[in-house]
Amino acid sequence: MVLAQYQREFIEFAIANEVLTFGKFTLKSGRQSPYFFNAGKFNSGSALAKLGRYYAEAIVARKDLEYDVIFGPAYKGIPLAASTVIGLATGDSGLDVPYSFNRKEKKDHGEGGSIVGAELKGKVLVVDDVITAGTAIRESVSIIQEAGAGLSGIVVAIDRQERGKESELSAIQEIESEYGVPVIAVVTLASIVEYLREKGGEHAAMLEAMESYRIQYGAKY
Repeated sequence: MVLAQYQREFIEFAIANEVLTFGKFTLKSGRQSPYFFNAGKFNSGSALAKLGRYYAEAIVARKDLEYDVIFGPAYKGIPLAASTVIGLATGDSGLDVPYSFNRKEKKDHGEGGSIVGAELKGKVLVVDDVITAGTAIRESVSIIQEAGAGLSGIVVAIDRQERGKESELSAIQEIESEYGVPVIAVVTLASIVEYLREKGGEHAAMLEAMESYRIQYGAKY
């Protein structure tokens, strides 16, 4: 595969911020993974600004994607939605897109309700860090549908491209199949493997472990 420049930069950015690390990690599933991705470490102003730009570039690269509002599910999706619309507005596309997010509990005073920001209407694009079980996405879809809007797609930082315990499909493939919308990832496991292959040298050992993991647990694409 050929990496886009923004994908290559994102991987380097994630490694530099220790968001993407290599080693031996026990996942919630019990699997031993040779890498770990912790988006919570994008925890400074400069990091969040760059992150929003990479999300924006992934969105713009998908030419057929239509959306009216960007929605960030509480809590991790809130800064991601804000940084993404800033990335769209300040990037080459110059798109000024409204965004909103939800509260975990509805307010019964002030403006009330559970939605903060722009009205959820038309086609809604959800941004989040990752999709594991898909619980947060299903909650977001319920919120969007209750508002009378529709889901147009989902954007995440990484697609592990890993099949579930009881399915040959990945969590992202299951969401795409269930809702009939695209899930766009800034990078995928295949992207990271390709980056390590490009670098070679000291990355050879990591590449071998990543390839083995993908063969053992990778979903069929």
